[in-house]
Amino acid sequence: MDIDPELLEKLSNQNPEFQELYSEHVTLKTRVEDLNKLQFLSPEQEVEKKKIQKQKLKGKDRMAQIINEHEKTAH
Repeated sequence: MDIDPELLEKLSNQNPEFQELYSEHVTLKTRVEDLNKLQFLSPEQEVEKKKIQKQKLKGKDRMAQIINEHEKTAH
């Protein structure tokens, strides 16, 4: 997720939910990248990858919502 570093730091310090979501996003992204490095995925790994991707997207959507709320109140 491409977020302005200053905004990322500010939201992470001000909003514990955002901080947790971003941390989880980074962890999930790393896990998906690790799975993508494998030449072949077992059926279980495929299911895990899809689950992780859905979870990551859900978190990303919530982070975007928090950013939008922050921008509305900042202006």
